[in-house]
Order: sequence, then C-alpha cells, then structure tokens
Amino acid sequence: MTALLPIHAVLPDVRAALARHSLVVLQAPPGAGKSTVLPTELLGEPWLAGQGVVVLQPRRVAARSVAARLASNTGSEVGGLVGYRVRFDSRVSARTRVTVMTEGILTRLLQSDPELPGVGLVVFDEFHERSLQADLALALVREVQDALRPDLRVLVMSATLDPALPARLGNVPLVASEGRAYPVDVKYLPVDPAGPPDAAVTAAVTRALSDLPGDVLAFLPGVGEIRRALGTLSARHPDVTVLPLYGDLSPEAQGRAILPDPDGRRKVVLATSIAETSLTLDGVRVVIDSGWTRRQQFDPGTGLSRLVTVRVTHDAATQRAGRAGRTAPGVALRLWSERTQAALAAAQPPEILEADLAPLTLELAGWGTPDPGSLHWLDAPPERRVESARVLLRDLDALTPQGLATPEGLALLRLPTHPRLAHLLRGSVQAGLQALACDVAALLEERDPLAGTGAGTDLGERLLALHRWRNRQATTGDTVVLERVERLSRHWRQEIGMNAPHRHADPADVGRLVALAYPERVAALREGTRDRYLMVGGQGVRLPEADPLAGTPLIAVATLDARQVAGEGRVYLAAPIHEEALAARVTREDRVRWDARTGTLIAQREDRVGAVLLHAEPLRDVPAHLRTAALTDAVRQEGLEVLRWSDTAQQWLARVSSLRAWRGDDWPDLGRDALLARLDEWLPGTLGTARTRDDLNRVDVLPALQTLLPWNLTRTLDELAPVMLDVPSGNRVRLQYRADGEAPILAVKLQELFGLADTPTVNAGRTPVLLHLLSPARRPVQVTQDLRSFWERGYFEARKDLRGQYPRHPWPDDPWTAEATRKAKPRGT
Repeated sequence: MTALLPIHAVLPDVRAALARHSLVVLQAPPGAGKSTVLPTELLGEPWLAGQGVVVLQPRRVAARSVAARLASNTGSEVGGLVGYRVRFDSRVSARTRVTVMTEGILTRLLQSDPELPGVGLVVFDEFHERSLQADLALALVREVQDALRPDLRVLVMSATLDPALPARLGNVPLVASEGRAYPVDVKYLPVDPAGPPDAAVTAAVTRALSDLPGDVLAFLPGVGEIRRALGTLSARHPDVTVLPLYGDLSPEAQGRAILPDPDGRRKVVLATSIAETSLTLDGVRVVIDSGWTRRQQFDPGTGLSRLVTVRVTHDAATQRAGRAGRTAPGVALRLWSERTQAALAAAQPPEILEADLAPLTLELAGWGTPDPGSLHWLDAPPERRVESARVLLRDLDALTPQGLATPEGLALLRLPTHPRLAHLLRGSVQAGLQALACDVAALLEERDPLAGTGAGTDLGERLLALHRWRNRQATTGDTVVLERVERLSRHWRQEIGMNAPHRHADPADVGRLVALAYPERVAALREGTRDRYLMVGGQGVRLPEADPLAGTPLIAVATLDARQVAGEGRVYLAAPIHEEALAARVTREDRVRWDARTGTLIAQREDRVGAVLLHAEPLRDVPAHLRTAALTDAVRQEGLEVLRWSDTAQQWLARVSSLRAWRGDDWPDLGRDALLARLDEWLPGTLGTARTRDDLNRVDVLPALQTLLPWNLTRTLDELAPVMLDVPSGNRVRLQYRADGEAPILAVKLQELFGLADTPTVNAGRTPVLLHLLSPARRPVQVTQDLRSFWERGYFEARKDLRGQYPRHPWPDDPWTAEATRKAKPRGT
C-alpha cells in the first residue's frame, strides 16, 4: 500500500477537472507523487471507460524508472498492469493499462492510428522541459481531440510551471499540489572555480564524503567529464560505490545507479541533466552541481547542429538541488558564486525554437499538415527553420513539392531515428550494403569510440575498431562506447531483417552511406590544397593538419563543428567517396561566369553536384544569353564604374535626377542603387560582344540608359532640363547638372551677359541656374543666382580689379545697356 503523498490531497480536484474538461494542467513539486501515483489512481474513473493511460516522459531512463515505481506501488511486475515502451525496448502485455513511454513513441503511434484506440488519457509529465517531441505530441493530440476523439483526456503535469501556461492552452483548469520535500541547505562558493568542471566536482565529492551524511548525486555536463571524475573518485575512494548515470547507458547500468547499493555501501552517482527530474534516487542527501549542462545548438545558417556546454538555468538549478531533499533533509553544493547565481537565465528556451526541425517537419508532412500554422502550438516552429528542414527533406526524397510526405518520407517515419539516418538505412538496400549501414548508422548516433586517440577523421577507422571489438581482438577504442554501438547496430539489423553483422568494408562504400545521410556534405578538395574542401551545400570545411584523409579528392563529411574559423568548419568524421556514387546527382550545365581576378569571362561545360565541380571543358560557342547574364553579374560585383561613363551619359542622368528632385516621382529614380537593381532591364542590350573588363570599359551606356525614361518624358526632358542655354552674346553655353537636384551651373564670361537683367532659369522658370561668372581668362569672378544684384554691386568691384588686366575686353560703365559680346577689342583700339 502506498503511503499518503501530497498528490492524494488533490486527487479529488484532478478527478473532477478531468470529468468536466478534456485538457487539464497539474502543478506538483518534486516528491508530490504525480508521476508515480496519479496514473494508476485514475484507472477507475468513469470517463476513462476501461481504456488505458499513456504517460509521457522526456527520457528513456525516466520512463523505465517511473514504470517500475508505478508497478511496485500496485504490487505488480513491470509488463503487467503497468508497462513501458521506449526505443528498441518494450515491456507491455495484453493486461497493461498504464504505459509509460517517451514522447517520440506516442508520435509514431499517432502516425500509425490517429484515433489512439484503447487510450483514454494522455499524461504529459515534466512538461516544463518543453522538449521538441513533447510540443509536437501535444499539438497532434489536441488536433485528435478536435477532429476525432472529443472523449480523449489530456493531463499536462509539471513541477515548475510557466504561470501563463493554462491561459496559453485556452484557459484550461489548473490544479496545484503541495510538494513533500525536506529542507535543503543550499551552499555557494565564494568565487567561481577555475579549470574543468570534473576537477571541481571530484574535489567537492571528496569533501562531502568526509563531512556530510548520505549518498551523493553530482551533476556534470557530459559523459567525458563523468568518466574522468569516475576514474579519479573510484581510485580515491575504494570503499564507496561510484556509478555513472546518463542516457546512453544500458538499462541495467542505469538501474544500478538509481537503486540503493545492494551491499549497503555508500554511493556516489555522477549524472548528466538526465537526473534533474522524474527520478528519485533513494538515499541521496547531498547534491553537488557543477553548474554546467550540454545541449544541442542548431545553426540554421549552416543547417548543422553542435553540442555546446552552457550554464544551467535557474529552474534547472532548483530542480537539481531538490534531489537532495526527496527522502530526508539534505545539502546542495553549488559550485559557483552567488553573484553568478543572480545572473543565471530563468529557464531554457523551448527546444522547438532552437532545434533541428527536420524530424518535426517530416512528422507534420506525414500527418498531412505541411503548414505548421494550422496546429495548436505553445510556440510555433520558426518558419525559417522549417524551410531549411524542407530543403533537407527534399534532398532525402522525403517531401513532395507541396510539402507532403512522399512514399519514401513515410517509410523514413517508420524508422525510429533522424530522417538522415533513416535515409541511410533505406538507401543501403539498393546498394546491397545493409549490414554495413547498420554499423555506420550506429556509429553516427553514438559518441566517437576513438575520441582522444589521435585516430584522425576517417570513419573507416571506427569501423575497424568495432570489428576488432566484435571479434574480441585488442582495440584502442573506448569499449564502453563500442558496446553501445554494437547494441544499436544489432537493433538496426533486427529492424531491417539482417541476421549477420558486417565484416569487411570498402572505404568508399562507407562514404557512399554517409552521403545518403548527409547529401549536402559531400565535399571536394579545393585546388592547390590538401586539407581544404568545399561541400555540395556551399560551405567550406577543413581537415585537421596531417589527417590521413588529407588529399582525398572527394569525401563525405559525417560530423563537423559548425563554428567557422576563417569561414571554414572543422571536420571530425568523414569517409572517402568515389565519384561514381554521385552519378544520379550529377547535373551537366553550360556555365559562363566572370573571373574578377583576370577580368574575363570563363565559359565551360560543367558536371556538378551542387557547389562541387567534378569535371569541366571549355565552351566554344557561348550562348548570348549566358554571356550577357555573366557580364551583368560582373557589373553587379565590380560596380557601375567598370562601364564607360561619358560626360554626356553622366549629364543625362543628372538631368533626369534633377527633375525627379524638382518635380517628384513622375520622373524615374536613376540613382546608383536603382540602376544596379534594374541592371537586367537596361544593360544587356549594350554589351555587344564584350568578354573582358576592357571591353566593358568601352561600352557606351547612354543609349541603354535612355530606354529607362518613358517615351512621354523624353521630349519634356529637353524642355525642362535643356543641355544648353542661349546667352545675350548669341552663344550657346552648356549647363552642368548635378544629380542631387541642386541648381545647374552655367559657367559663362560675364561680358556675354551684358544687358541681361535676370538670372536664366530651367524647369519651366522655377529653378534659377547657378551662374559662374568668368573673367576673360575663364577664371571665376562671382558665383551667384542673383544676376541683378551682381550688376548693381559686384560688377563694379570686379571691373575695378580686372579692366587693367584685360584692357582689350569691354568694361562699360553701364552693363545694363552695353552690348553683350564674346570677343575682345581688335588690337590697337
């Protein structure tokens, strides 16, 4: 009989809420019993009508543990009344009414039968973690409720809850439970420790074993840190049981970490964030928190994900500390300062906003909903990332142009892994490489078994290590990782019906399989290098110095660091690939491009896979449309200055631009940016037979520019912005227009304007010109837009200074009545 827990106090409220509503939220702190009591307590509810309960957990280890607790509380064995289903592991029977499963399992059940026959309640446990699969499963279940199963109940449970969650779900009822937790004394360090997290943790564990009672749970960011700490602590404390706890351990190893030591020895559990929620480790009274966690970070710019080590969030730190107070008063040692605590982020953003969305996008396509916006989301998947996922899925032949799943896409959904690896496994059948594919897929899913051994990047070396371990031969590989790889490979062999494991591999076959999973990561060696490559997707990557694969003409990259150094990512795992393996993807195209280095067109017939050039031969007869398109691109790259801009052309542009400034948008914008934007409209017709930068510099752009002016404005241009003005001397003087719309300049000798009272104008009399009044030597005497004022005052000052210098030119006492002239007096007069 289960002892009364805080959850029992709110059971009537939960029952009543679920009787009246199809969606309910329950907030219950750690230790309240929501995971290990509530699901079985609800089995007799009338609205359940004898149907089953599905309880979702974000992790496999939690699913197994919760199922074991629920079964124990009901006096049954796992697989009876209570069972579980996780990837590659299931313990259920015809008698099972409560099934604890990971969120991805529910998604697959929904895809196979959206009505969820036999299920009356779906419980989302630890929903505050907001995993991608949890958000997807909730969106699909809510659509099932709307369209097919109004009787289906959903209970969303969390220890820490966003206060706005009930409102965001549609103002659903909220039931809150008190927790049963013992006091936890939280301690900080004076300053943040230097050095790696495992060093700080091992020192803190040693102090705790000496000074504090109870078992110890220590949080580290990842498996590497756990293993280093495990080695140090096992040697330092031989009388203590030191155990790891992380997701890739076998169920048996995870069980040893969770359950009390069978010999009654004191226990230290070194865990990743997997132990933050759902799990209760009996006997733990000390939590040591490194303050770090590791998570996947997706870079939509490269389409790649990478693991990053980041600070824990405030809510995660609270969850971790609470582990110390589950069964007795405890202590939480936080290996950071109170100042750092104040700077922690409140919570981790929902995974749907940051993750690789290829699996979700394929799930939606298989669901028949290519538009994510049609579903109920707490946070809608970002459209930019969805589009990036669609590009990948089309490369995997998984999506139709309309965004629905193809038959291949539906087949990929049936394999419990990322669409990339599912495509690898399915594509191996046609190539007759199924057994090898199982090994390669397992190696790509697991950690690198040769990490830290200096083995280079060749994935084939990892296969050799796996084969040696499989055949009980000596290997430098990490045997714990190799054991997990073998276990996963065995699962894949069972999944696709292969009996025997793979034995020998052609290195190029390995690359062929990698290319099925990562089609955009096939990479060709850059000319003149041995370690720099260009991938099909257009990104540059680099092998480590002196890597055994260096110099290989073509490689398929499996793992790389998306962070770019000097514009290139670093390759961690790859395999050689033969060109023949790419035959179905090769496109042949006549391409003409501009070589900025030589200033010439390069025309060739190319065999390509994406950005990777496989073969090229010179193209003798260059199609005119390709040549003009390439030259137009050259002008875009190098700028308009590469063309010849005669004074006439520049003045024509300035006249149009002036009228736009004076008269508004009836006149076209022909500024630099506008001309570049409309390059395809006006430039191609002027290029003739140009092929070089010198040819471009001889192109007269004026006729082409004139095509941009509507025909009805062509005559108006000459009327409003004439090229020349008549002056009183009878001369016609050229105007200098300015593109910014300032008054055009009329530079003229002042003797040519005698008798003219007012400043000449353009723009139908609206715009006075700017007069540059010149001396006989054509040097500026006065700059003015007020000719009348000059005659009245400025002229006489100029006359006094200049008539001695230019005695042969007229300097009349009355410029108003004097005859305008462009000539000097004859000599001797």
